[in-house]
Amino acid sequence: MSATPTSGRVLLAREGPLAWVTLSHPGRLNAITVAMWGELREVFGTLAADDGVRCVIVRGADGQFAAGADIREFPAVRGTPAQVRHYHQHILAPALAAVAECPHPVVAQIDGVCVGGGLEIACQCDLRIAGASARFGVPINRLGFPMAPDEMRGLLALAGRAATLAILLEGRVFGADEALALGLLTRVVPDADVAGQARASADRIMRGAPLAARINKRQARRLLQDAPLDEADYQDFFAYAGSRDHSEGVDAFLAGRPPVFTGD
Repeated sequence: MSATPTSGRVLLAREGPLAWVTLSHPGRLNAITVAMWGELREVFGTLAADDGVRCVIVRGADGQFAAGADIREFPAVRGTPAQVRHYHQHILAPALAAVAECPHPVVAQIDGVCVGGGLEIACQCDLRIAGASARFGVPINRLGFPMAPDEMRGLLALAGRAATLAILLEGRVFGADEALALGLLTRVVPDADVAGQARASADRIMRGAPLAARINKRQARRLLQDAPLDEADYQDFFAYAGSRDHSEGVDAFLAGRPPVFTGD
């Protein structure tokens, strides 16, 4: 994850089982470069393979989440039809998929601007906690192109067809209260409380059983597919029944003590 001092970076920090992923592009409202999309994919691939992680917080540096993709790169990286397709299918889509497919719960801590690619990243997180003055939207109609299919999927899952089309066709930038009403956010809090509330959410998640959290994520994704559950699906779900965490949760409740979960 190397970068020159003036380029964008995706930073990874750890505090025990909690991981922070920070989008950082100084002076550019954290606009996401091709290199940053690659780093985002790499970072989430690393986190996905680490069973010691119990929650991930995604945030932007310097009081902003992300102002979408870095348009300054477009003439070079998506200047031809072939480049456009490569950019969206082989650069953006895998990065968004890495966030969506992370087995650990992911919380978006949203300050300031969260538009375009920034909103696409937030849509792939499991919870989205935003400050009251945060701004949202996908104004790419002004750039002359639609939202790519793999990018639209996350927005559709949260807002539905009608709201997604309104967001894309009008290209408005709107406030946090409207984003909450559209289903894009989990909650809106005062600006000064965003970091604290995101951390409080992560703490609540981490007090629960990590195995149960991972199963909930898998099952939610599976149940949205247009196919009946099969025996393998049920085996995957009920695998928790013989786990240490399941026994610990029940035993701790009956004993009137806090549970100590290990993920086993």
